[in-house]
Amino acid sequence: MTNEILPSGSDLPLATSPEQQPYVFAAAFNTGDPDAIERVYEAGGVFVDGPGQPTTGADRREANARMAALGLPIEVKPRHVYVADDIALLIVDWAIRGTSSDGEEVDIPGNRHGCGATRRGRNLALRHRQPVRNGDPEAVTWLPQPPL
Repeated sequence: MTNEILPSGSDLPLATSPEQQPYVFAAAFNTGDPDAIERVYEAGGVFVDGPGQPTTGADRREANARMAALGLPIEVKPRHVYVADDIALLIVDWAIRGTSSDGEEVDIPGNRHGCGATRRGRNLALRHRQPVRNGDPEAVTWLPQPPL
C-alpha cells in the first residue's frame, strides 16, 4: 500500500456523478484506511460480503477493513451506469490481485462482476447505498429508501 503518497480519507472528494463513484470508492479503498472507505457509504448503506451476507454499520466497516488489510489495491472498470432520479445502479468489474502483506497470492473476484446502488445526497455528493461483492444477484436485499 502506498499510503504515504495518497491523501488521507478525509481529504478524498466524494463523487458528484454516478460515473465517478467506482473511482472514488477505489481511491478510498486504496488508502487502506477503513474510515476513508466508510466515508463513501450512506449511513444505512449495505455491503454484501457474499451471498446472504449483507453488512451495515460496524460490520460493514470490518468487512471492508479485512479486504483493505490485504495491502493490495482494488482496480475498477465500470461497465454500465443506469440512472433514475437520484439513484444509480452501477455494474462494475473489479479485482484485488497480487501478493498480500503476509505473502499470500490473492485474486478477488476473478472474472465476476460487482454491482451496487448509489444515491445523491442533499449536498449533491454520491454515496454507496449497496455495493455487492462478486455481483451475486441472490445476495441483493433491496432496502426501503429513506427520504432525502
